[in-house]
Amino acid sequence: MKKLSFIIVLLLIYSCNKSKSKDIATNIEKIEFSKKVVNQLIQLPLKCVETEYPNKLSQTIGDSSYLKTPKELHPTFYGCFDWHSSVHGYWSLIKLLKDNPDLENYNSIIKLLKENISKENILVEVSYFDDQYNKNFERTYGWAWLLKLAEELHTWNTKDAKILESNLKPLTSLIIEKYITFLPKLNYPIRVGTHTNTAFGLIFAYDYAKTTNNNKLQKAIVKKSELFFKNDSNCPMSWEPGGYDFLSPCLQEAALMKRILNPLKFNKWLNDFLPELQKKNYTLNVGEVSDRTDGHLVHLDGVNFSRAWCLNEIAKNNPDLDHLRIIARNHIKYSLPNLINDDYEGGHWLASFAIYALNSQY
Repeated sequence: MKKLSFIIVLLLIYSCNKSKSKDIATNIEKIEFSKKVVNQLIQLPLKCVETEYPNKLSQTIGDSSYLKTPKELHPTFYGCFDWHSSVHGYWSLIKLLKDNPDLENYNSIIKLLKENISKENILVEVSYFDDQYNKNFERTYGWAWLLKLAEELHTWNTKDAKILESNLKPLTSLIIEKYITFLPKLNYPIRVGTHTNTAFGLIFAYDYAKTTNNNKLQKAIVKKSELFFKNDSNCPMSWEPGGYDFLSPCLQEAALMKRILNPLKFNKWLNDFLPELQKKNYTLNVGEVSDRTDGHLVHLDGVNFSRAWCLNEIAKNNPDLDHLRIIARNHIKYSLPNLINDDYEGGHWLASFAIYALNSQY
């Protein structure tokens, strides 16, 4: 009789928890990705992908022959202040066109894409990475965004997309090979909130590998992810964000392991890594931006968007974590209104973060 009573109590607790989870899920209102928002966001990459100056080249100069204009060095990815921002600026255009084929300026943007992501231009981009002084250029942040761009084209079933994917392929193949060569050499992960974060660099590469069935790249990423992160515990979320962060080291790692581990193993891993996330009353304050004209301080708008897409990924297919989706929504709501007519310091890159975050909602 006691055993039966105990089972009934467990069932009641389980039912109650499920009911609470359902109530939370019901109360989560997605931020609308309306045509108005699409038209506002698409203006940001349109304004910068062909804007050559100001420009941060991050180039190692071997001799005076290296002194060329950004467009001469990078005939495709010369705009948006720096190479990686140009790459995810093009991703933004492609993602928005792909999801909104009825946009008024659809044809003119396709024309722009085909002119700039041409075979000839991409071969020049490839040659830049072959130079002895710049072989590690954009490792791994720019590499990751290049594969995200390639993935978006691969999954866009139009004639124009297939042309662009083919044009981009030499650079895509080079970046894949660079990942496969580099990962075995990396003995320790880089756990920062900026470009060189290892987990972020592996997430987009893993997505590409899985989408395109590139088993060699996928295995290399899984092997290194398990080696680096499988035994991690008690990540210090209270230390985040850093003053210039646009990524959350803890949440990026969790979003990566969500991809790598099966659901049961991931739930156990997450309970060791970020046990506080399990609490229904868990809170996480947004990263507050004090000056959006400062190129580093505005990074915190980026941390809000990237936190949001990580939290949504972590909560996916787990109703017990639906409260994380509310935190994600609040992070998006804080930063999204500030992108429109924003200063170039944020405007040259933040649209892509906002678009990715908005698309992470479910």
